[in-house]
Amino acid sequence: MAVSLTQKPAAVVLSIAGSDSSGGAGIQADLKTGAAFGVFVATAITAITAQNSVGVSGIFPLSVAQLEAQIDAVMSGLPVAAIKIGMLANIELAETVARFLEATHLPVVLDPVMGATSGSSLMTEEGVTQYFRERLLPLATLVTPNVAEAARLLETHPAASYDELEKQALALRQISKRAVLLKGGDADLPLAVDYLVTEQGVMSFSAPRQATSHTHGGGCTMASAIAAGLAQGLSLEQSVAAAKSYIQGAITQSARLHLTPHNGPIHHFFQYW
Repeated sequence: MAVSLTQKPAAVVLSIAGSDSSGGAGIQADLKTGAAFGVFVATAITAITAQNSVGVSGIFPLSVAQLEAQIDAVMSGLPVAAIKIGMLANIELAETVARFLEATHLPVVLDPVMGATSGSSLMTEEGVTQYFRERLLPLATLVTPNVAEAARLLETHPAASYDELEKQALALRQISKRAVLLKGGDADLPLAVDYLVTEQGVMSFSAPRQATSHTHGGGCTMASAIAAGLAQGLSLEQSVAAAKSYIQGAITQSARLHLTPHNGPIHHFFQYW
């Protein structure tokens, strides 16, 4: 059957992030999440990582020229509607992305990835925290730190209560002047509560804590799911709500993959398998 040339094109998200050899996080998670949401995901890879459920054994950043070429090719060839930023590997690559973001008016979801679920550090350069606060956060539409990333950005202790989660989300909003979604799933609390702070105020998104150790790729997936919603024309609040619902299902069903005893990937296609 011939395809009508007047048919509306698929929504496109550009993911700028690292490659995860285990397939659960990074670019691979973004591709799977886009597929689950019916969104076409194009990619610009910042680094190749060698990792599995045990940890990260190698990080191999690409060059600035390689990253710029990927971004230019995607932006000149596809109708990108939203951008998701993940692992940037080093400040040199981060600055390349910052210059690109300064020249675009598209919605940007920034996941300030500085470490892996296993505890391995992905950005160790001196001045990384200050660089994120002063350079990258103000260029985003939405910043999506987890508990550890929020504490690092604020140079304080990780939030240990719902009140502290909300206060740290508000503090990050004050610093960045951008919308902030502080993901509370890593806090040792009965409910997994995420706090969205915008210029309109604070909204919370709550779900039961899942009794599973398989959460690898959850942060990448949450950010890319929100970007998918924005690319499809949803509001920020609608995009966060849809992403929260999806991530809960993906975590709940993660054990069905039967891939590894601990720190396995979430189940991106739980709705279809």
